[in-house]
Amino acid sequence: MVVDPASFAWTDGHWPGVSIEGQVLYELHIGTFTPAGTFRAAIERLPALAELGATVLEVMPVADFAGRFGWGYDGVNEFAPSRLYGTPDDFRALVNAAHALGLGVVIDVVYNHLGPDGNYLPKFSSSYFSKKPTEWGEAINFDGERSGPVREFFVTNARYWIEEFHLDGLRLDATQQIFDDSTPHILAEVVDAVRAGAGSRRAIVIGENEPQLARLARPRQDDGYGLDALWNDDFHHSAIVAATGRSEAYYSGYRGTPQELLSAVKYGFLYQGEWYRWQHRGRGTLAFDLAPARFIAFTQNHDQVANSSVGARLHQDTSPGRFRALTMLLLLAPHTPLLFQGQEFAASSPFCFFADHQPELAKLVRGGRAKFLAQFNSVASAEGTARLPDPGAVSTFTRCKLDWSERDRNGHVVALHRDLLKLRREDPVLRAQTPRGVDGAVLNESAFVVRYFGQTSADDRLLLVNLGPRAHLDPVAEPLLAPPCRGRHWAVAFSTESPAYAGWGTPPIDTVDDGWWVPAECAVFLRPDDASSAAR
Repeated sequence: MVVDPASFAWTDGHWPGVSIEGQVLYELHIGTFTPAGTFRAAIERLPALAELGATVLEVMPVADFAGRFGWGYDGVNEFAPSRLYGTPDDFRALVNAAHALGLGVVIDVVYNHLGPDGNYLPKFSSSYFSKKPTEWGEAINFDGERSGPVREFFVTNARYWIEEFHLDGLRLDATQQIFDDSTPHILAEVVDAVRAGAGSRRAIVIGENEPQLARLARPRQDDGYGLDALWNDDFHHSAIVAATGRSEAYYSGYRGTPQELLSAVKYGFLYQGEWYRWQHRGRGTLAFDLAPARFIAFTQNHDQVANSSVGARLHQDTSPGRFRALTMLLLLAPHTPLLFQGQEFAASSPFCFFADHQPELAKLVRGGRAKFLAQFNSVASAEGTARLPDPGAVSTFTRCKLDWSERDRNGHVVALHRDLLKLRREDPVLRAQTPRGVDGAVLNESAFVVRYFGQTSADDRLLLVNLGPRAHLDPVAEPLLAPPCRGRHWAVAFSTESPAYAGWGTPPIDTVDDGWWVPAECAVFLRPDDASSAAR
């Protein structure tokens, strides 16, 4: 197909692009986001996301790949939107429609390897690949002999998506598997290409980096690579242990305690160089200088839902109260929150790993997936292995498609997410995402408080989170619970125990002569009494 990128009639000339501050990301996979699984079909669901309060779509890879279905991380045609989802102009139409609704769009790109099936670049030159292995195949040659044209290929690709599809940025997959010992680093050049492609528009670059190297998100002048934000696995892992109690495999480095969750809210990464037993080495680097918005926090994403072995969603693995409380923590903390498709209406559809390959390769993929998940004791047994979905089965793929009728049936879950995002957007103290703008304290073995500091104490806010039984705090020897100022008291502005969200209701929290009472498995947001609305 020969495509004229100038023939599409864009109507987004007013669109300013996006910066990382103030964003709410929504990750989706085009093939399972709707029953039809196309760019055009996704357009029909955009108004629901805008109404929810999402601001940026983070679309899983769309570069063309072999087979009838897949996640897209085995892409082989970097300059071709997947034929499975529609034409290039269909993708442009999706971006154009999103911009009309005030939604930005970034896509996931895979610059660490290419797929094992359908990759013809070596037919043109053997220099595309290095001798360095990645977890999924041979690494891209960014610093070896004849690497100059290889770098140009991928840098041009980054700019291509921004220029020809008006995208608002990129999410870089598994940057720890991008090897480059040259200067400038290829990641810095990709960031420069995105900025150049955007022109006068703002654009963002987000990175996935399992070792949590803060340098990636530092400015170039501070010896960084200039990325705008990094995914924060630490927040996810601690939240999952807090929600489920399961701390096996890579979760074994987390306890899900109030202190862990507090530290993640205050500092982003939990591991900033400390010993990580699961990997038998130190993990992370100091990140105290990174602003809160530069940490992307989540309780679900494509990898982590799929790694539950059967693709289970968080609400299926924890109690309703804990699910609501952790949702409030995710959406009101000063980091940049990310939701995964269907999370906002408690989708029952799983999200499993699926990939359509020719028989011999499919067999290897199936075995590799079982080997990877065997790190979880609950999966390693014969019974656990028998439950693993076959990645190559059409049924595995189709079961992962969202059932949008559930959005109407689970209106209370939608309302919880929508109302929290509205609160985040409209409350000036939450909206500020001020560096070092919060502090917190552990109240007991399952409860903690986060205090948001405004310009004066009269502008302060409190977030109480209790993941255990009803807590009675008496005495209350904790200064972060102190009244906002003389003559004013705390009043409940939002509670996850509201009947509107299928809760039991919220009795008084701060009593005159009996200390504090925090409902079981609940999160409560408080403001000074004359600045808050009545409790819902």
